[in-house]
Amino acid sequence: MAINVDTVYKTVLLILNKEQRGYLTPNEFNKIATQVQLEIFERYFEDLNQQLRIPGKDANDSEYANRVKSADEKLSVFKRVSGGLTKTGDYFELPSGAATTYFHKLGTVIYKDIKEAQKIQRNEYLLINKSPLTKPTTEYPVYMLEEDKIYVYPSSITAPDITVSYIKKPHDVVWGYTLGSLGQYIHDGGASETSTLDPLYDLTLSITTQPTAVGLFPTLTNPVTYTGTIGTTPGYTTNGDGTGATINIIMAGGVATSVVVHYLNVGSGFRAGDTITVSSPTLGMNGLDLVITLTSAALAPISTGITSGSYNFDLDPSEQTEVILNILMYAGVVIRDPQVVQVAATKVKQEEVNEKS
Repeated sequence: MAINVDTVYKTVLLILNKEQRGYLTPNEFNKIATQVQLEIFERYFEDLNQQLRIPGKDANDSEYANRVKSADEKLSVFKRVSGGLTKTGDYFELPSGAATTYFHKLGTVIYKDIKEAQKIQRNEYLLINKSPLTKPTTEYPVYMLEEDKIYVYPSSITAPDITVSYIKKPHDVVWGYTLGSLGQYIHDGGASETSTLDPLYDLTLSITTQPTAVGLFPTLTNPVTYTGTIGTTPGYTTNGDGTGATINIIMAGGVATSVVVHYLNVGSGFRAGDTITVSSPTLGMNGLDLVITLTSAALAPISTGITSGSYNFDLDPSEQTEVILNILMYAGVVIRDPQVVQVAATKVKQEEVNEKS
C-alpha cells in the first residue's frame, strides 16, 4: 500500500485555500513532497534504532502494538534483493547508477544464495589472511565495502555468485497533470512516465514463461551465460517501445536461473506491462520462448520535467497525516505565510512526541 498523491495534494490545497492563504503549484508540490518523503524515510532508521535500545522491548509480544515490529514493517517496502553482481577485476560492482540513485543501504552480502559473507575492515583482512587457519574460504567468505565496490574473499569467488540485500531509496513523488481548455490542472492518475530498467532489480522474479526443450533435445546441465541487447541482438524482442537494454541470462538444466540488467545499458522506452521475449533457440532450446513481463518494480521512474502520470508516496499509509503537515510547513515558506509554518510545525512536533512517548 502507499499514500495516494492526489489525496495529499488536494488536502494541502484545501487547507491553504480555506482562508485564501495562497496556492501551491503541482511542480512546487512535487518537489516539496519528495523532500518530505525523504526526511520521513531517513527517520525510519533512527526510529528503529531507538526502539531496539529500549529496555524490555522483547517483553511486548503484541500483534499490532509492537513498536519494533511496526518500525521494521515501515522499512519493509524498501527492502530488495539484487540479482548476481558483476565482477570487475578484484571487486564486485554496485551498479553506478543504482549507487547514486536507487541504492541506499547495504544489508547482507550473500554467496550462492546460501552463505552470508562477514563484513570486515581492510586492516582485519590483512591480519586474518596471514594464517591458513583464519584466512577466508568459500565456507566462510568475507567482504569489504569501499567506494561502492564490494571486495569479496577468497578471490576465487566469481560472478554471478554474489547477491546482496539492500534498502532502496523511495522514488520521487509525482502529481501528474494535463492542462484543460481553460489552462487548469487536471490530475493524471496514470503511471508516471518510465523509460529505463532498474539495474538492481532481479528480472528473474518477472519471468512468466520459462524456455523449454521438446522431445529428446539435449539441455546443458552446467550454467551457461547468454547476453543480448533488446531490439538489437537477434532473438531479444519486446512488444513495447523499449530498446537498448542489455540483459544477462544464466541457463542451467534447461531453466533460466538468473536474469539481470547490465548497469551500463539500462535502455529506454520501457513501461509496466511490456513483455521481453528471448527466443528459445537463442538460449540453446527448441520449445517455448523465455518471456519476462515487466512490473513497475523493474522500472526506474524518471520524474524530472514530467507532467503526465503520477507516482504515489512509497511511505507507509500511517504516515499520511505527518506527510500533509510537513508539506504544509514547507508550503508556508513558499507562499510566505509564517502562520502556516508555525501551526504546521507545532502539529508535526506533537505527532513526533506522541509516537515516541
